[in-house]
Amino acid sequence: VQLQASGGGLVQTGASLRLSCAASTGTLSTYVMGWFRQAPGKEREFVAAIGWSGSRIDYADAVKGRFVLSRDYRKSTVIMQMNSLRPDDTGVYYCVAGRSGYGRRTNDYDYWGQGTLVTVSS
Repeated sequence: VQLQASGGGLVQTGASLRLSCAASTGTLSTYVMGWFRQAPGKEREFVAAIGWSGSRIDYADAVKGRFVLSRDYRKSTVIMQMNSLRPDDTGVYYCVAGRSGYGRRTNDYDYWGQGTLVTVSS
């Protein structure tokens, strides 16, 4: 499975962005999908994950209530709608896919996309 993330950009505080993750090869329908992010000088951190059925979604406390994760099975795409963005949301966002169950650790996921940069200015 090869993942292709898109949708990053430069926005102001309070704005919204929509990140997408698609499989350039293979299908995502049986994987747990998620996003991690890495801010400059910081460790990579979990953002959100969604199960293969879409019925279970896990959010980091820092984004709960502002980010919404969903799946489009027809397009084999995972979408993360990011609202009320803040400067501390700035970082490179990585799309991930895992064959086993949920997790918030980087090694819980088998496949990683190339990352898309999100910059939120104050």
